[in-house]
Amino acid sequence: MPGKFSLRKFSEINLDDPFFATLKNDYPGSASSPSFSVWFKNKAQEGRTALVFSDDQGLGAFICIKNENEPIELKGCTLAACNRVKISTMKIAERFRGQRLGEGAIGLVLWKWQKSGTDEIYVTAFDKQDLLISQLEKFGFHKAGYNLNGEGVYIKSRHNIDYSDPYKSFPFINPNFHSSGYLIINDTYHDTMFPYSELKNNTLQNAVAMNVSNGLSKVYVGAQYSKLPYDVGDPILIYRRYTTGYGKRYRSCITSFCVVTKIIQAKENWNHLMSFETLLHKIGNKSVFNQEELRQRYSHDRNLLVIEMLYYGYFGEGNNVNMDWLDRNGYWGNTYPALIPLNLTAFKSILEKGNIDVSNVIID
Repeated sequence: MPGKFSLRKFSEINLDDPFFATLKNDYPGSASSPSFSVWFKNKAQEGRTALVFSDDQGLGAFICIKNENEPIELKGCTLAACNRVKISTMKIAERFRGQRLGEGAIGLVLWKWQKSGTDEIYVTAFDKQDLLISQLEKFGFHKAGYNLNGEGVYIKSRHNIDYSDPYKSFPFINPNFHSSGYLIINDTYHDTMFPYSELKNNTLQNAVAMNVSNGLSKVYVGAQYSKLPYDVGDPILIYRRYTTGYGKRYRSCITSFCVVTKIIQAKENWNHLMSFETLLHKIGNKSVFNQEELRQRYSHDRNLLVIEMLYYGYFGEGNNVNMDWLDRNGYWGNTYPALIPLNLTAFKSILEKGNIDVSNVIID
């Protein structure tokens, strides 16, 4: 799926694009609020920007956010004012239903909310917007009620994080995880799964080079046995193994971190534990390997392990933690790196070396 997210000024976006038809119909304007078209033109005059996804078919997503601190009027009650991020507009094209563009869009917005340090994030949606609502609920938003316009108000709070599911807690890591560890990925595959990304100045208002159009959920397929130091729900550190030339001690490094959502042993000591068709179904469209490559591994590797994970964060340019630092600080050892367990203290130390604000990632 070609295309990527970028920040664009409202004034650069064609309001007459058919993409906006449903928003115009849903928000025709009233005595108390302007129509979508009037609102859009006002924001264009103010120089506002939006996070937009576009490809060769045109607009695929449009997201606008703002900070606010005011009460939310609901039918029957009022939510007290607090520091919130409001997703004032969020629309994903219907042609992406069943794909992972919406997952990537919500991930970008939740990263922005996390970095802002505000208490809550919320968005409003009509009941008919079932695709958007299902994605919001998957990522831990809950419906607080209906506003006076008849829209459901969906809120997520950093003070009430649901750690029962890595999606619901995203982008915050459970401080009571069992154990962490390393996931070793060769550079070529790493750069396909986790393309280099950075949000400059920690704000969507400046520049976004992040390409998450293929979603936040990733799948690793490896030829190892499943006796891993971590389990589902635990965080893992993504280690990019440098494979060409000299200097791997300084060029091999940790670039990002994820939380494990599934571990599937498809083959163990030459024994197939599931059919190839079942394996394909479980992997879906999340692997960097095509079907023929997967079949080759299914047929010829002694072990075949599938790890599904949710992409929680990245260190960014100049912050990657190399093998030399890990070894000098006692986080590498003499055993195979994929089998090294890391406790909470070690995990935090590595994040801090990667210039991550641990207090804003691991929250009690």
